[in-house]
Amino acid sequence: MDRERGSRERLMNSQVSRMMYYKSTLLLAYESFGVVYGDLSTSPLYVYKSTFDGKLGKYMSEDTVFEVFSLIFWTLTLIPVIKYVVIVLSASDNGEGGTFALYSLLCRHAKLSLIPNQQAADEEVSTYYSTRQPAQNTGTSPLKRFLEKHRRLRTGLLVVVLIGTCMVIGDGVLTPAISVLSSVSGLQVRTTKLHESVVVVLACIILIGLFALQHFGTHRVAFIFAPIVIAWLLCICAVGIYNVVYWNPSILRALSPYYAYKFFRNNGKDKWISLGGILLCITGTEAMFADLGHFTPFSIRIAFAGFVYPCLILSYMGQAAFLSKNYASVERTFYDSIPDRVFWPVFVVATLAAIVGSQAVISATFSIVKQCHALGCFPRIKIVHTSRHISGRIYIPEINWILLVLCLAVTVGFRDTTLIGNAYGIAAITVMFVTTCLMSLVIIIVWRKNFLWAIGFLLFFGWIEGSYLSASVMKVPQGGWAPLALSAIFMVVMYVWHYGTRRKYMFDLQNKVSMKWILTLGPSLGIVRVPGIGLIYTELVTGVPAIFSHFVTNLPAFHQVLVFVCIKSVPVPFVPAEERYLIGRIGPKVYHMYRCIVRYGYKDIPKDDNDFENRLILSIAEFIQMEAEESQSTSYENSLDGRMAVISTPVRSSMRMVIADEDDNAAGSIPSSKSPTLQSLQSMYEMDAPQLGRQRRVRFELFNSPTVAPTVREELLELIKAKEAGVAYILGHSYIKARKSSSFLKKFAIDVGYSFLRKNCRGPAVALNIPHISLIEVGMIYYV
Repeated sequence: MDRERGSRERLMNSQVSRMMYYKSTLLLAYESFGVVYGDLSTSPLYVYKSTFDGKLGKYMSEDTVFEVFSLIFWTLTLIPVIKYVVIVLSASDNGEGGTFALYSLLCRHAKLSLIPNQQAADEEVSTYYSTRQPAQNTGTSPLKRFLEKHRRLRTGLLVVVLIGTCMVIGDGVLTPAISVLSSVSGLQVRTTKLHESVVVVLACIILIGLFALQHFGTHRVAFIFAPIVIAWLLCICAVGIYNVVYWNPSILRALSPYYAYKFFRNNGKDKWISLGGILLCITGTEAMFADLGHFTPFSIRIAFAGFVYPCLILSYMGQAAFLSKNYASVERTFYDSIPDRVFWPVFVVATLAAIVGSQAVISATFSIVKQCHALGCFPRIKIVHTSRHISGRIYIPEINWILLVLCLAVTVGFRDTTLIGNAYGIAAITVMFVTTCLMSLVIIIVWRKNFLWAIGFLLFFGWIEGSYLSASVMKVPQGGWAPLALSAIFMVVMYVWHYGTRRKYMFDLQNKVSMKWILTLGPSLGIVRVPGIGLIYTELVTGVPAIFSHFVTNLPAFHQVLVFVCIKSVPVPFVPAEERYLIGRIGPKVYHMYRCIVRYGYKDIPKDDNDFENRLILSIAEFIQMEAEESQSTSYENSLDGRMAVISTPVRSSMRMVIADEDDNAAGSIPSSKSPTLQSLQSMYEMDAPQLGRQRRVRFELFNSPTVAPTVREELLELIKAKEAGVAYILGHSYIKARKSSSFLKKFAIDVGYSFLRKNCRGPAVALNIPHISLIEVGMIYYV
């Protein structure tokens, strides 16, 4: 009976968990309509107009319309369904998508990063390898070894990734412009006297309102926008079915690929150029992958295959049936095909859907800029976490307002959806082509499939997207230059920032202070060691940076305990909190010098909880006890300057942190050794900043445990005394200069480009949330 009861309970628990999984998946699928599919679902507003604009208009006939629809149908089937839903979504980086997610996935399985800060301990992070990706490099491919050997190829790969990233940002500018302008232009169908300038002004007002909503966060926007997209898809689906039945049911024959073949058989050149309009039917497809971090692959697959795809096909089919009998309506195919009785309701829904259509690419732009920033390819910016429960949902104020200004400039400057469509097509198809190239590398290096699978994937989808790309390039003079210009600007910014960051890191790496020099200084380091803890920030993961010698020679005194802190970005989406801290020792114990590497993933957002100091002290105390107890443990990483260990939640009871009132002098605590002057200054500073006064105050206690060795207890006691004396944050205020012997291009990139970006982005102290009263900056010039 007990066995039957236990099996019954396990069955009920599995059913409950299964129901919860399906419920959460359906909820995410519902939210995805408001974030992912808005752009893709509004393409029917302008596809036929952009396709027949130009020389294809002189071939207008029923067969031509059928051929165009056939090509739209097979393009929607092959690219969004086969490539993205079936294949690309399976290549998520622990649930994250986008070009940079693929790049970080490749960097984990091959040494492709240009900044050599990889450590063996990084591979032990639980999110470093997914379940379907092998953790051991058995039988590495020749392609992997070839890429690792040639630095120029790795640089070229980064450039390709940056091109795709810049095109996504270009999408964030062009998508709102074309979606909103095309929907508002429907007013001219019923109000013929409405001037074009009025339409442009209305579009600009809507765009300003859209970007002003972004600070509320994706999750709030998704719940507001999802019903609108669903209503929009139902509207275009119903209108499409009506047009097929009423105007031309024989359009069903165009589902045959034979009509797509006929499209190119006669007058191929003119029809080839018109591909630039047809490809607009798949714009927004990349958002399914780029916005993957907001949802799950399964939820996106359900929403697209079960609802979005059938509605889009029926909409394009209905417009083709109408257009095959009404050639004169090619300029206003969508709105003319709507029955008069439902025109205004559909127009209102279309306008709202166009606003939603912009949300997908805006969210994708925020996500990919965050990834670029984490991997050292974008200047320091403010990133706001808009959801407490889902970490991927962010808002970047600077990027939001830059997109708004550029979007308004495009709308006012072009004033025509055809010209904007020409620009939009180039940006969209370039991103898809970059994704195809990166996926072919993932198939070989990450999935370790036969290279024939990668070649087949690259040739098949590369040929389709290359055909569309070649047609789009022909329209560069007619508006296609816009995304190229925008991408070039962002490309220069991102590459110059990455180049300057890399040169600075290489300077530190090549000019590290030798341990022999530190040992010759003795435990006092040749200066006065005063009570307190000094946190020296550096980008090096091993060795002592050159700026430390600058500190020693310029400061009259230094803190008793020194901790070299490195905030490091690991090429994974998230680093679990219990695996974030990597602690080690530098030099002998009497030097009281430690190293702390704080690891974040490219989707992690450091919390401004003002508790970093306390977690750091507890982690160092845990390391001191671990080092004494398990000095021969294999969990340590051997390095030139000591052993490193991953420190999770402290489990030893020799030391604890307790919340204390300002006047609490409980037994076992160490009284503060701050001077009265310093305490007075701190009180005045907290009066000017009331939020600091509300922070909790803590003290550390050391228990009399017989299991703790006297030397360990003494070191822990000195650590507590140093913490009570105060913590100082020491940053190197570095100026990067190119050597006099450098080329003109390098001097311009470092002395002008990188210097301008560094001066106008967020300062490192602000980005690291360092209290101003505890900050010490020492200037130093780097000649790279």
